[in-house]
Parts: sequence; C-alpha cells; structure tokens
Amino acid sequence: MDATAQFQDRLNQVAKDSESLLDQLFGKALASDELARPARLLDAMRYASLGAGKRFRPFLVVESASLFGVPREQALMAGVSLECVHCYSLVHDDLPAMDNDDLRRGRPTAHKAFDEATAILAGDGLLTLAFDILARPETHPNPAVRAELVLALARMAGLGGMVGGQMLDLAAEGRFGKNDTPQGEKDVLTLQAMKTGAILKFCCVAGAILGNAPKAKHEAVSRYGQVIGQAFQIADDLLDVEGDTATLGKAAGKDAAHGKATLVDLLGIAGARARLAQLVKDAESALAPFGANAAILKDAAHFVAERRA
Repeated sequence: MDATAQFQDRLNQVAKDSESLLDQLFGKALASDELARPARLLDAMRYASLGAGKRFRPFLVVESASLFGVPREQALMAGVSLECVHCYSLVHDDLPAMDNDDLRRGRPTAHKAFDEATAILAGDGLLTLAFDILARPETHPNPAVRAELVLALARMAGLGGMVGGQMLDLAAEGRFGKNDTPQGEKDVLTLQAMKTGAILKFCCVAGAILGNAPKAKHEAVSRYGQVIGQAFQIADDLLDVEGDTATLGKAAGKDAAHGKATLVDLLGIAGARARLAQLVKDAESALAPFGANAAILKDAAHFVAERRA
C-alpha cells in the first residue's frame, strides 16, 4: 500500500469509528443524571453531526495520540468531542443571523431542515456534550488529564479562540457599523488563527495531553497543529474562490460576497498557493522529532493543501 492509500485508509477508518461512537453517544438511552432526551432536539443533533464529514479533527487527535502510545479508544473519545464542537459551530455559523446559509455538506442546513430555534438548541447541545465526553473516565482514567483537556478546549473554543475569531470575522464584514479595523496580513492571520486554527491546533495538542508527552514533543505537535490550522484556512479560502457549490457541498464565493479579507485576497492566488506549499514544509519540519512515526501526519499536511472539497 503506497503512502497516499495508507493515509486515506487511516482517515476512512477514523471516520467510520467516529461515526459509530457518535451514533452511540446520540442514542435514546439516558446518561446518568439526565431526565429526558427530547426527540426533536436529539434528531437535530444527529442530523447535524452524523452521516457526513471527513472527520479530519478526530483523525488528528487519533494520529497525534498514537505518537505517545495512547489507547485508540481514549483518543476517539477526545476526537468525537472535538467533532461535536466543530458541528455545533457549523450549525450556528449557518444561521440567518450569522452566515445565512441554506446548504451544508450537500444537504439543507439544520435550521432549514428543522427550524431556527431547534438549530440553536442543537448547537448548544453539541457544545455542552463535547465537555461531557471529555470529562468521562472513558476518555482518560486520570481526572487531572481530563481537567486539562476540558480547560484547553474551553480556551480554544471560546472567547480567546473560535468564538472570538467569529466575532472578529463579523466585525471585519462591517456588521457593527463602519469597519475601521485595518485588514492587513497580521489582522487576517490573527482572525483565522482564532476562528479556524485554534480548534485544529487543539486536536493535535489533545493527543499530547492524553499521552502525558514531554515538553519538547508537546511543543512539536502544538507547532504542527498551528501550521495545519493556517494551511487549512488558506486551502478553504482557495476553494471558496475556485470551487463550485456542487463539489463543495456548500455555497461558493461567500468571502467575496461578504467583503471578507483573506490571505488569498491579500496575496493573490499564486501567492496563497506559495504560502500553502511553505506551510506544508513547516508542518513536516515540526514533526522531525518523531521520525518515521509521524509519516501519516505528514501525509495529512499534504491532504489539507491538496483537498478539493
């Protein structure tokens, strides 16, 4: 099996395992201390998170954790918690008050399939379930490790991470009046590092936390995750310019329509592709301490740069 085929096989297996675990977590059986699971809310949460998506975030958790000998079952628990946060963010991003999208992953967005109130609550449910999952003993037997995971995710998903980045993104569109914030490269990098990069970085850091990694190797996967986050966003911005709605499974050309500043806008398509190529090299360099054990994560960097959907 060549490297590309091996990478795709590992990605597909994590997707399959994540789907199975999410399906189990979104079952009708009550967890301890739950009083009821309202059927419409559960259906909306399942709709927003099952049956679609590459599961790249759980994949990063599983592969990063494998560098430190973490049991796969524990890594998958942490991975699906990240997928819950990701899916919640998509549900809320698609709402009329945010990006006002009708299509996600090739089918109607959650608020179109259900209604706005149900979609909001489904997003809330996915976000809170993410922390429920991380706090379970199945994720790690050591409560101190679970607490570290919960704190790290809260920081990366919240005010100073993803949610803060979303607010900066809306402000950059001029949502709150005249936009006086300069949208130079530094501003765009900060916005994107928060909105997109923070969670992707945490996917890699989670593996190091689960494995009680030594400081130098913890920092190495953190650096890799940071670079992957930057590369993922540039690739996404290129797809928004060059892709089509049918292939992407969501509306194309949104950035220009909303007046968003991106690195593609600032650097041009050729410049953005050059930056993307450099980021792939940076990702490979960050993984040097792991040698051949990090081959799949190196392939993941190329996957991010070369994806078409």
